[in-house]
Amino acid sequence: MTRQMEGMIGLITAQTLLGTIGLCVLESGADPVTVAFYRCAIGGLALALYCQYRGDLMRLVRLSPRILAMAVASGMLMAGNWVLFFEGIQRTGIAVATITFHIQPFLVVLLGAFVFREKLRAVTMLWIGVALAGLALATGLSGMELAGDRSYLIGLASTLAAAFLYSGVTIIAKGLTGISAPQLATVQFATGTVMLAAFNPASPLTLTADQWGWLAVIGLVHTGGVYVVLYKALPKLTTPVIAVLLFLYPASAVLVDAVAYGHLISFLQLAGLGLIILASLAVTLRWGVRTVASTDGPQLVPPSSSR
Repeated sequence: MTRQMEGMIGLITAQTLLGTIGLCVLESGADPVTVAFYRCAIGGLALALYCQYRGDLMRLVRLSPRILAMAVASGMLMAGNWVLFFEGIQRTGIAVATITFHIQPFLVVLLGAFVFREKLRAVTMLWIGVALAGLALATGLSGMELAGDRSYLIGLASTLAAAFLYSGVTIIAKGLTGISAPQLATVQFATGTVMLAAFNPASPLTLTADQWGWLAVIGLVHTGGVYVVLYKALPKLTTPVIAVLLFLYPASAVLVDAVAYGHLISFLQLAGLGLIILASLAVTLRWGVRTVASTDGPQLVPPSSSR
């Protein structure tokens, strides 16, 4: 088996699995803070063991105060992102929340332009406009449908806020050097565990056996397992291949929502997802940007497995 094929199998597996996280969140019956807390705690422990296996864990104590502070800050944003995303899933459904979150790469472009003084090209703004049009369709709130119920609107707002927070995580990671991806994730999850403990997650003794089962899957499979698979898969693939395969996640989420709960998205919502995917590929692969200018201007950072 070739190196690229190994990477493709790994990425396909990871993205397909991520599409099932919403099912586990809903079936756990736990509130968003509790789900995020145990995801940080269980997933963080799994990644700490992985770092120990790699020989990276003890190197965390040698990180500079600046790098450690930035890693902790990204961990706080990561934890908040998870809480808000899970809130969005519970209020809008798996498919709508997942599709809405995928506006996140464009927020990275806009934040990158502000933080790193990157030049925003007209063609990039055009594709961002296409993505926003896709978002309006995908949420089901286009045109006269803007009078959605309050809970649904809160869910959409929560998901968009989650996407914004995760954009901050991506921007911080972009500026970090001297720390490996597994080390960064370990610090993020440890930070999230401490932070969310202050928001009264459900006590371990109050959780049922079924709830423990779902939370364990989220922590061990969707977090620890998926992260390790991605760490091994992404270096083996080119940017175009990664850009295409990353959208197996929302496709999987839409399918899971339909099969498990009978939530079928409309043709307009499907068209909206298509526009978001098209725009994301266009910006990632720099469609419409001359090759000679490829070293400057914004580029999308492929979404990680933070979902």
